[in-house]
Amino acid sequence: MHSVSLLILDDLAGTDRPLTWKDRANCMGVDPDLFFPERGASTREAKEVCRGCVVLQDCLEFAIANGEKFGIWGGMSERERRRVRRARALGRRADEAS
Repeated sequence: MHSVSLLILDDLAGTDRPLTWKDRANCMGVDPDLFFPERGASTREAKEVCRGCVVLQDCLEFAIANGEKFGIWGGMSERERRRVRRARALGRRADEAS
């Protein structure tokens, strides 16, 4: 099996760089403000962009691993990501106890 590396031109650095999950995200080119709604505002539009995204799970894992406190990442709000983190922590504790 052959390994294929995709490169894109990094306009800022003027060099080629490997294609990352962020480059394949549905949200590329979408106004970032959509993903950082004001407190109490609807997150529906942002989550709709995320729905069906091929890198949704990568995005969610990035947000959880980096403690993103704001915005919609991986189709989830901070409150939803906090629940995921809590459930995972409880699962790890249960595994360690057994």
